[in-house]
Amino acid sequence: MVLEEFYKLNNGQRIPKIALGTWQTPNDVAATAVAAAIDVGYRHIDTAIAYENEAGVGLGVKNALKATGLHRENVFITSKIPAEVKTYDETVRCIQESMERLDCFYTDLMLIHAPRPWAEMGAVAPGANHYYKENSEVWKALEEAYEAGKFRAIGVSNFGIDDLNDLLACSHILPTVNQIRVHIGHVPTEVIDFCEQNGILVEAYSPNATGRLMKVPEVCAMAEKYHVSVPQLASRFVLQLGLLPLPKSTHEERIRQNAKLDFEINSTDMAALLEIDGL
Repeated sequence: MVLEEFYKLNNGQRIPKIALGTWQTPNDVAATAVAAAIDVGYRHIDTAIAYENEAGVGLGVKNALKATGLHRENVFITSKIPAEVKTYDETVRCIQESMERLDCFYTDLMLIHAPRPWAEMGAVAPGANHYYKENSEVWKALEEAYEAGKFRAIGVSNFGIDDLNDLLACSHILPTVNQIRVHIGHVPTEVIDFCEQNGILVEAYSPNATGRLMKVPEVCAMAEKYHVSVPQLASRFVLQLGLLPLPKSTHEERIRQNAKLDFEINSTDMAALLEIDGL
């Protein structure tokens, strides 16, 4: 059962192979969705300071632990430092506030949400700030928090190869994860290969392309062939690339369905899915 399977990070920590994504999940809905996911069997919950739902996520985890008898170490929680936070002092403050909202003694994984502020993401124009120095300051704060036991692992999100190369050159601790957009129709092979070569696990957010895959006839036909939903096919595709999918839903039945990934896409069909592009 995929929900019971793990990847091993480069620092030896285990991370569940599938996570409940909570982007665009309101704070007052997050607690119910998270508790339902843990009840179904999810053991990995992904949030971020920018999602403004950490308090709800923390409450959902706490409620689920009481209801199921699980211990805190049985649930893996990821959060992220906002893309706009680019100083050491701001990062230290964000770490403390995040832990207070989550109401946890530690966070399993903390990421830099993006290498540049969201308004500056995309292709970097000549002469524009790459934020290499700023990211090194954020990373320094994350390394110190990791060494103090506040995190079990640290990593990044939305980092390209240039961003990763610069961070690797100045870091004492190797990023464990790079969380990027990967789905049928968008497989950034160069970044994935670079991460694999450097022992960095790739997590795939928006595995269902924020719903766009539901409108792709060949994807829908293939899901029907395997007697699964399009989101199930999408997450299975990501898993067979050796990546970690983060399907998102707030509805208990869909949360349950999205976790049923114990089927295999054959090699011919995987090749056909990899031929789809431009989504």
